[in-house]
Amino acid sequence: MDLGGEAVGRMASAARAAPNPPFTVSLCAPDGSASFPTDGLAGKPSELEEACRLLASAIRVRLRSRVLLVDDSPTMRTIVRKVLLATRFPLEVTEANEARQALALAREAEFDLVFFDYNMPGLSGLEAIAELRRAQRYPTFVLMTSADDEALAEKARVQGITFLKKPFFPADLALVLCRFYGLRALNPQRV
Repeated sequence: MDLGGEAVGRMASAARAAPNPPFTVSLCAPDGSASFPTDGLAGKPSELEEACRLLASAIRVRLRSRVLLVDDSPTMRTIVRKVLLATRFPLEVTEANEARQALALAREAEFDLVFFDYNMPGLSGLEAIAELRRAQRYPTFVLMTSADDEALAEKARVQGITFLKKPFFPADLALVLCRFYGLRALNPQRV
């Protein structure tokens, strides 16, 4: 049943006006246009597998995701934590100031998303990720570094690790979260 753009827009506006508004996603054309404000944009599925991924993403965005943020710089941890918690995504952020502490935390609890600084005392971010994988922990990994090293970036990508070059911006973190939640983007019309 096709409700039409105006009716869908009214429903989205009503949902966003609720005391505890749900996270709304517009299934839109490849150009990314949406005719009303929603939180995220996703492509309309054309195959069953795409529809299943979209449904899994819809479930994931409603559940609190556990994030582990590992950086030896308290300033960097504070900035990243504040940006992550300012999004509409339901996140619980735990911090560690070095890799060994992060490994201990990851043995005690499951994390969905782990941000590792590359340059830390003791183990590097990549070494810590390898340790977690050996311990059969497979969250989504993000490697952050200020090093201008394309070989390191490529090594991370080959291993399926998202790479963020410092300094990065809130939009870069939003893109990481969008990918994690299976969205194409956050809606630029979002308020």
